[in-house]
Amino acid sequence: MSTRAEETPTQLSAASLQVACAKCGLHDVCLPVGLNDAEVERLDALVVKRQPVERGACLFRAGDRFEALYAVRTGFFKTRTTCEDGREHVTGFQMVGELLGLDGVGTDVHTCDAVALEDAQVCVIPFEKLEDLSREFPGLQHQVHKIMGREIVRDQGVMVLLGSMRAQARVASFLLDLARRLEMRGLSSSALVLRMTRQEIGTFLGLKLETVSRCFSKLQADGLLAVRQRRIQILDPAALRALLSVHPLQAADRALHP
Repeated sequence: MSTRAEETPTQLSAASLQVACAKCGLHDVCLPVGLNDAEVERLDALVVKRQPVERGACLFRAGDRFEALYAVRTGFFKTRTTCEDGREHVTGFQMVGELLGLDGVGTDVHTCDAVALEDAQVCVIPFEKLEDLSREFPGLQHQVHKIMGREIVRDQGVMVLLGSMRAQARVASFLLDLARRLEMRGLSSSALVLRMTRQEIGTFLGLKLETVSRCFSKLQADGLLAVRQRRIQILDPAALRALLSVHPLQAADRALHP
């Protein structure tokens, strides 16, 4: 992965917390997509703060009142629910340029926890004000709808993945989806640094930790990957894709970025 992706998270400076939407490097993959300069300026005025989140901290928890969406500016997050027996179930991984908090739109209450996998930063966007501005700017409303639609498609894709794919295909689909999303952000699509653990990948894919580890080992033995702890080099993306009959986790990003 490029140097940007491999950097060790550092303490965020006051200056980095004040970068406006128009000057943000994520302008082309976040909410401002398709907006003109005046509209971006109005959107930027909605951002009440740009908030640092330490590794392991919760941005919000299940049961919290839903008030805002959060655009990820730096870092990685996971969303999770907790089973009755206390086991964690990971429902997704979010990276720069993606939104957190959409789980609360329908019920006004968050239904999952959002946990930082590394030191991160988010833009806090009050949802009520975003709705008001969306009525004024159809382009912003369209972008919000596309993002919400992408999340619906992604959830459906995960259900297809869990219901129809063997373990090795699930891992391949996960890596291809991650690579695609990183490439959209100008990062390497072949040299990945996983911010999540094998255990977290397993709970997301519906696999045991041992199964995930075996899949990585098998893909490496077959020459598709080079694995060094959390650093993954995709050596043969075509062969990875050949393991799949469908690409459920990539459908959402294709819908958003055809």
